[in-house]
Amino acid sequence: MKTRLFVLAATMMATSPALADVKSGVEAWSRGDYPSAVAQWRAPATAGDADAQFNLGQAYKLGRGVPADQAQAVDWFRKAAAQNHPQAIDNYALALFQDGKKADALPWLEKSVARDEKRTELVLGTMLFNGDGVPRDWTRAYALVTRSSQQGLPQGSQTLAQMDKYIPEAQRQQGITLAQQIEARARSTNVAPPPAVAAAEPGARPSPPRAAQTSTRPGTSYAQPGRSEQRERPEQAERPTRASAPTPQARPAPARIAPAKPAPVRAAAPQASGGAWRIQLGAFANDANARSLWSRVGARVSGTPSFARSGNITRLQASGFASKAEAQRACTRAGSGCAVIPR
Repeated sequence: MKTRLFVLAATMMATSPALADVKSGVEAWSRGDYPSAVAQWRAPATAGDADAQFNLGQAYKLGRGVPADQAQAVDWFRKAAAQNHPQAIDNYALALFQDGKKADALPWLEKSVARDEKRTELVLGTMLFNGDGVPRDWTRAYALVTRSSQQGLPQGSQTLAQMDKYIPEAQRQQGITLAQQIEARARSTNVAPPPAVAAAEPGARPSPPRAAQTSTRPGTSYAQPGRSEQRERPEQAERPTRASAPTPQARPAPARIAPAKPAPVRAAAPQASGGAWRIQLGAFANDANARSLWSRVGARVSGTPSFARSGNITRLQASGFASKAEAQRACTRAGSGCAVIPR
């Protein structure tokens, strides 16, 4: 027993200075003294401290306190991810995806997504939609991108609007149900970080606990159907963990959804005649996406729009067509996804 107690005490004495160095480095980083922060983290990172390894990856990623070196950044993220450091897993997964190593990225993306991480949910969701390196799964794709959107990631909302044009309503509803299960599981398993954390940037306020977080400040572009990458803004970084620095985000290469064949464009659409026939242009998890679609096709379709909310779905419909044939012509002008509703 005495021997065991002695070993435990010796272990605590050996690890405490490393922890102190990591925290001191975070304090220096928060003051903007990046060279001092890097100097504090170097020894514990080399000794295997995951937080220090993650922080060094941040420094090399952002080029603060050391010259920017993406290869070294990824290598430090890899070492910390191997020790299950959550933010390192996120960054390492995204870095592998960015480098086109999708097979290598996939297990790390899955680990990150299991924590309901909005950035990797968007990337993996887009991969699942496209069947890009994984079997196509539109239900899970819609669920993951829905969670990304619900957590405030703008690119998630944009991608969800694209998916709404392709995924059938039944699969979208299944995806919404799955997204609710993902959220409930995340709320029951995620815990708030320890209180002794550094601010994301000098002078910045700490972010709220993850389980209650509803928005993010993304520092990267994401895979979006039919959209080009946006510039990375490395000054925006997420909350650090136990004694860690801000998280720069690796920028994944875009995965694209093949665009649908455009609907025929005509000089002027005939006006609806006030009849009892209706058409439905789509069903959406996000009401804003329904209104956005009407703003694009309303002039061609004519008719009177309605945005009927039922549960988690908004159905965009247009009424006022005198006959089934007139309603069908309006659907043709609207493009794919439109259906005539029987009287």
